[in-house]
Amino acid sequence: MDANSTAKVPAPFPRLTQFDLHQRMEETPGVAILILTAPACGSCKAMRAALEGLRGLRPDIQVFEADAVAESGLVQELEVFHLPALFVWRDGAYHGALQAEPLPQRLNEALDALLARPPEEAP
Repeated sequence: MDANSTAKVPAPFPRLTQFDLHQRMEETPGVAILILTAPACGSCKAMRAALEGLRGLRPDIQVFEADAVAESGLVQELEVFHLPALFVWRDGAYHGALQAEPLPQRLNEALDALLARPPEEAP
């Protein structure tokens, strides 16, 4: 990389709050993933990178992010006990928590399994 080029930094995921989560998920077509993170969370950084990789495998998904420190209401509502925490909606219907290693292929496999089940009641 020469002095005139810049490293490609992925754009941050759109931010959500406890006040707009449900409306945004209902309005988002296709698959939407919410990741709850914290500023000093190292594993959150790894999961963000894995989600960027997942978007390379599945460009149809949309990823949103919420700060668990600033959005304690979301943490309580979604019953978050560890970070990062991932949650999935499809066409406005809640499908549940997504749990996988922070690797794009593992996330893709876990997402397929989660979406194969019927939607569940949102917390």
